Amino acid sequence: MADVYKLIDPNYAGKVSVPLLWDKQTGTSVNNESAEILRMFNSEFNAFCQTDAQRALDLYPSELRSKIDEIDKWVAADINAGVYKCGFAPNQAAYDNAVNALFNALDKAEGILSKSRYLVGNQITEVDIKLFCTLIRFDVVYATLFKCDRKRILEYDNLWPYLRDLYQTPGFGETVDWDHIRSGYYASKLRNPSGIIATGPKLDFKAPHGRDKAF
Repeated sequence: MADVYKLIDPNYAGKVSVPLLWDKQTGTSVNNESAEILRMFNSEFNAFCQTDAQRALDLYPSELRSKIDEIDKWVAADINAGVYKCGFAPNQAAYDNAVNALFNALDKAEGILSKSRYLVGNQITEVDIKLFCTLIRFDVVYATLFKCDRKRILEYDNLWPYLRDLYQTPGFGETVDWDHIRSGYYASKLRNPSGIIATGPKLDFKAPHGRDKAF
């Protein structure tokens, strides 16, 4: 990936990160901030959609934006980034603060999902996609490798069916590569010097979730 960044600037010595949205015609990057790329894909490429349904899909509808933004603040800070704050905490105090914030936020999401199918009512929005990316890795990687082991997603009455609901929604489950997730995280010599990959729990993401009937 560093070679791709150097295509833009041969002298580039900054941080290399993914995702990276690349313009093949101009041979340069467009953006490397995942939240901004998500917004771009929501509306900027509608002209290239193959179906009317794809063009009509709006994960950031104007009437829900204030609510989405409100929920996104703590999902991004305390869950998406929270697992990394736990895993890379430099000391016990930092870890304790991060893990408490993480599980407080998960409890908050659990409460919301006890009353609605998704985080912002009964339609999928961008904040569901962001939460999915962390939840899908949680029990398999973060609970053990990043010491986020107070409670597994499997143990939540609403988060676990919600995660299965999203996984079974077209466009979600087929993007998940379990071998890549496990090997990618456990290959880190910093976090896992031995290189041993934990087996993790057996999770049935295809089990009925019932949320389509509950809400």
